Amino acid sequence: KMTSRKVVELFYDVVSPYSWLGFEIMCRYRNVWNIDLKLRPAFLGGIMQGAGNKPPAVVPNKFKYMNKDLSRLREYFAIPLHPPSDPFEAMFQKGSLSAMRFLVAVQERDKGGDKQVEQVSRELWRRIWSEDKDITQPASLSEAAMEVGLSDSDIKELLELSNTHEIKDKLKKTTQEALDYGAFGLPMMVCHVNGKKEMFFGSDRFELMAHCIGEKWLGPEPEKSTAKL
Repeated sequence: KMTSRKVVELFYDVVSPYSWLGFEIMCRYRNVWNIDLKLRPAFLGGIMQGAGNKPPAVVPNKFKYMNKDLSRLREYFAIPLHPPSDPFEAMFQKGSLSAMRFLVAVQERDKGGDKQVEQVSRELWRRIWSEDKDITQPASLSEAAMEVGLSDSDIKELLELSNTHEIKDKLKKTTQEALDYGAFGLPMMVCHVNGKKEMFFGSDRFELMAHCIGEKWLGPEPEKSTAKL
């Protein structure tokens, strides 16, 4: 029998490389699993602060491990992850507040069921975690939006919108919702299963998540796995 589609909320921030992995996997699986994927752009800085967590980069051994980890993950997940020349500056001095507000604005105006927010998110990750480019300046956000085919007038409107109280509050609200679910970092997935909410943190819990929602984990590139069957 057809079981009803499970809703999976994905909270992410483009400053986080692990969020990129979680995001791409969920986008690859959205048509493989019987799920409705809801993209929830949130602010990692606000989550770390709200949960009293410390980023791995401030613990020297974790930072060393993270660099090694990311190079292994790049290969395994087939995602072009290349840390910026100064990850500390990119992640902590520049951060992602303007980028995440911009994404919330894109989502607010998106008529295509999150298609644009998915594309612009990917483009922002590519900039910071693949091409060592800025994601804080209006010109940088414009470039990312242009890459996915948004018009100049749309981009101008989105930049203005992203500075409004409405959008700033919306990002705060999503970030608070993530904290209310129990978030202490990103990416975070919340699976709504039989009236229960199951929360998963990170980009290494997909097998467990699949088990919880009654689906099969077919590895990081499910199209390849299904092609073999």
